[in-house]
Amino acid sequence: MPKSVRALLAVVTGLVTWFALGTLGNFAIRALVPDYAMVEKAMNFTLPMLRARLALGAACTVAAGAACTVVARQWALPAYVLALVVVLLFIPVHIGLWTRFPVWYHLLFLGSLVPLTLLGARLLPRAHAEAA
Repeated sequence: MPKSVRALLAVVTGLVTWFALGTLGNFAIRALVPDYAMVEKAMNFTLPMLRARLALGAACTVAAGAACTVVARQWALPAYVLALVVVLLFIPVHIGLWTRFPVWYHLLFLGSLVPLTLLGARLLPRAHAEAA
């Protein structure tokens, strides 16, 4: 498979991983965090709920970077592209939600996307580079 096709598939895999785990994780938060489901629609989250959302986002971001690496069999370019795409996807979402969450929440979430994607991409580079 050409490197460019593999890189594109790696980025798509990372995105699918992020959103699939995010969806599953959100179901888990609804089940595990008291009253979360009641306030979710209005987005009137308590501090523990915000922390749970940030932890889920962090886990999804690391997993997305790792999934990208598995497909790409390298970490550099596809992981950077994935990080950029994820940031570009979430900036408009957070602009739309700006008044619903504290500024620190937006800054922490958006500011962690690139480093956590690259961290996830670095978790498995040697094992997959050898398999190439």
